[in-house]
Amino acid sequence: MTEWAARRFYKLATVQEEEGGFSVRLDDRPIRTPGKRLLVMPTEVMATRIADEWMAQDNLIDPRTMPWTRSANSALDKVATQRDEVEQHLVGYAGTDLVCYRAEGPPGLVQRQRQAWDPILDWLTQRYDVSLRVTSGVMPIAQEDDALPRLKRAMLPMSDFQLTGFHDLVTLTGSFALGLAAAESAQPAEELWKISRIDEEWQAEEWGFDEEAAEAAELKRAAFLHAAAFFRAA
Repeated sequence: MTEWAARRFYKLATVQEEEGGFSVRLDDRPIRTPGKRLLVMPTEVMATRIADEWMAQDNLIDPRTMPWTRSANSALDKVATQRDEVEQHLVGYAGTDLVCYRAEGPPGLVQRQRQAWDPILDWLTQRYDVSLRVTSGVMPIAQEDDALPRLKRAMLPMSDFQLTGFHDLVTLTGSFALGLAAAESAQPAEELWKISRIDEEWQAEEWGFDEEAAEAAELKRAAFLHAAAFFRAA
């Protein structure tokens, strides 16, 4: 992103069909990633989103307002070039999955976690025939030997663009299970984000809301919802 021109140098951003997908042209110039790859998206919907971001820029181009472009760049420059490493990193979250580590108390928090997280684990078992172990407290618990390899196979059908969205769904929640549920629309993305924030919301209810923490959480929420939309559009 640092190689982009700081000032807007084009009048129009348009979508053009290419071999293998759809590109966005700034006037007659195709967009390339920071790694100099031609930015070709797998769907017209995705390319249109990116074109809209470029058209929305004012005199100065602000990459912070261009999440679709950033994610597409990541898919081509990062995920596609080191896919095995990305998959291995993500499935590691299943080994210490958020929904497997429960509070020892107070009872209200324990109940809230159980009501929200048990259905996610039940869905995972029904969908992938994998049962993740649950524990209370912070001491690590080992999962079954075949659990992570079987879950890793869930990423095989994902394109590089889908895996890019899935990466953020997992890392933002700290949960491979919640990431899969979001990717497969097992529950609405907004609801899954709330499920991932049970501990933080409980602490805020007990000790009061912190404005700075709330702002940071809202940025993460927006990034999670974007990741879900990016996955679907791919």
